Amino acid sequence: MSTFVLAVCAVVRDGDRVLAMRRAAHKDAGAGLWETVSGRVEPDEDPLLAMQRELAEETGLEVALDPRPIDAYVVRRNTTPMCVLVYRGVRAGGEVVQSDEHDDHAWLTPAELRARTPFTRLADAVDRAFREPWPPER
Repeated sequence: MSTFVLAVCAVVRDGDRVLAMRRAAHKDAGAGLWETVSGRVEPDEDPLLAMQRELAEETGLEVALDPRPIDAYVVRRNTTPMCVLVYRGVRAGGEVVQSDEHDDHAWLTPAELRARTPFTRLADAVDRAFREPWPPER
């Protein structure tokens, strides 16, 4: 049986900006590329809990997450197939404290992130998250 990776990523909004992270040069996949917060789901781990863990490990931010993914797609991580679940959330507090997974971060507009990232499907999910804001405005 071949290996299959389940990953999660989060579109974290702060007003009209999204948190973008640049993968560190030492990463084995995607070094130097801009993305949103992401990571692998561990065996027997709930994907939403994995997303919360990755946010804490990679940013230190408090984030209110929508428990419903806004997208799911399959890509390859090097040669390994990977399914990515995309969540959205809003910054609830704190300042970004980068882990060694990333060497830079920025709060970008969706258009600025699209210009920096090669991950078209992720950029599309960011656009969707901004078109369909969460939590719903009252």
